[in-house]
Amino acid sequence: MNETLIKMGQRAQAAEQELMLLDTAAKNQALLQMAQDLLAAKETIIAANQLDMQQAVDMPKKFTDRLLINEKRIEDMAAGLKTVAQLPDPVAKIDKGWYTADGLQILQKRVPLGVIGIIFEARPNVTVDAAALTFKSGNAVILRGGKEALHTNAALANVLRQSLSDQDLPKDSVQLITDTSHETAGDLMHLDDYLDVLIPRGGRGLIQRVVKTATVPVIETGAGNCHIYVDKDAQLKMAQAIVVNAKVQRPSVCNAAEKLLIHQDVAAAYLPVLAKSLRAHGVELRGDERAQAIVDMQPASAADWDTEYNDLIMAVKVVDSFDDAVKHINAHSTHHSEAIITDNLERGQAFLNRINSACVYINASTRFTDGSQFGFGAEIGISTQKLHARGPMGLEQLTTIKYQIIGNGQVRH
Repeated sequence: MNETLIKMGQRAQAAEQELMLLDTAAKNQALLQMAQDLLAAKETIIAANQLDMQQAVDMPKKFTDRLLINEKRIEDMAAGLKTVAQLPDPVAKIDKGWYTADGLQILQKRVPLGVIGIIFEARPNVTVDAAALTFKSGNAVILRGGKEALHTNAALANVLRQSLSDQDLPKDSVQLITDTSHETAGDLMHLDDYLDVLIPRGGRGLIQRVVKTATVPVIETGAGNCHIYVDKDAQLKMAQAIVVNAKVQRPSVCNAAEKLLIHQDVAAAYLPVLAKSLRAHGVELRGDERAQAIVDMQPASAADWDTEYNDLIMAVKVVDSFDDAVKHINAHSTHHSEAIITDNLERGQAFLNRINSACVYINASTRFTDGSQFGFGAEIGISTQKLHARGPMGLEQLTTIKYQIIGNGQVRH
């Protein structure tokens, strides 16, 4: 086993024991100071990011968009730290309590998961979001980012660790693996003695590799083949605004819409308008035969219906009915975020009930599936599985429960 990772795991466990003793006020003050220190170091962070950006010059725009760090994004990271500081502390929470027939008092209390490992791709903001959420929830974190963002991640982690050290707090609450080889990533997936959970954040390839390889418990996150269904009772202007926003506002992220389904009764009237609006933003359309008969577009292949583009591409399908839309979405979705646009509230409610995804919308953009938009301050990822956590993962999703039982001499007969 990788000796460097073992030592990091040991340090993380030691840090987590110290974090358990911190009260909420101390954690909040530490987060506010980290935010200040991050802003103070913005020139250093941007300079480090430029090194990564120079090496990524031939990468696609969807990649460099996620990689880029500028002053505004550093300000957003700092704002996220401040927001997390203002949120309730989940480990100060007692979910419920009761007395048994034997007179035992039982308390169900929130406690940290422990040591969390995160494997992510070229998304440097994950370094700060993860540090904020794990620290506030009493967890230590070991981060392994992609090689493409190594300089940026290192600069961010160094600022956060120095800030903790300056406050006489355990800097090993946040650790970054600087060896970005596949071998080291594989070793992290098997660090069972030290990691309590592993969270992958990135494209489907990374997520599936972690899910299939890791012996550490995994929370599956991220891949977003998101759909918008324009119902026969949809308003065209609303559909136009939502579809364009969901596709083009930031196409490289997992909550961007990738598929457009439209009811046959309104397809002839609505699809030309929607297509024109999308194409005005540079979106390439790929359609089934009926969509192509209405608007000239590239044919969609069978693979298109299961593809997360993370780009200005959208596949379009004309459906016979609401039921057909639901069946198609449940068959091809990654269970991330789906939306219906309709004025029929009964049909909208049926969509909420029947779609098997973490986040389901009526008359709103899928781009709202985000920890900060949900009021979580930040997110550790968006879980697309059902066990433990689902949807944007904030502070409470980084805790588990412990039962505390208080008696006065009871024995069981």
